[in-house]
Amino acid sequence: MVQKGLTEYLEKKRASFARFYFLSNDELLEILSQTKEVRKVRSHLRKVFEAIADLTFQKDDCMTSMISDEGEEIQFTKKIDPKDRNVEFWMGDVEKQMCASVREVVEYGITDYLERDRNDWITHHPGQIVLNSSQVHWTMDVEKAMSEGGL
Repeated sequence: MVQKGLTEYLEKKRASFARFYFLSNDELLEILSQTKEVRKVRSHLRKVFEAIADLTFQKDDCMTSMISDEGEEIQFTKKIDPKDRNVEFWMGDVEKQMCASVREVVEYGITDYLERDRNDWITHHPGQIVLNSSQVHWTMDVEKAMSEGGL
């Protein structure tokens, strides 16, 4: 009965935050038992979020940015305050901020491409932003060339 109840509880948590399906029962239990110690979730971030190795925490445990395996940091558009919230809810906010922040940084990379010297631009932005922004500009240049009748 206890095992069945535990399985139902974990399934309920996974249903409220689908990325918990990437974790084993033991890992999920460890995260759920550390609700008050949000920084202890760091060891599980790689399994929950692809390419996030760590989060930047302020003294009050608010999260302000994400850090990749390569050490590239992207600031969140809004800080995440986990205080008095269940882990599945603030981790949901991490997911939302991950998308919103990357979107903002990509938009900046696309516009900044036209403003800076290419070598300076490349070293100023995270690698994935450089790749995506370059592809946007390459595609625009190819479409322009094709529409003007060029080869």
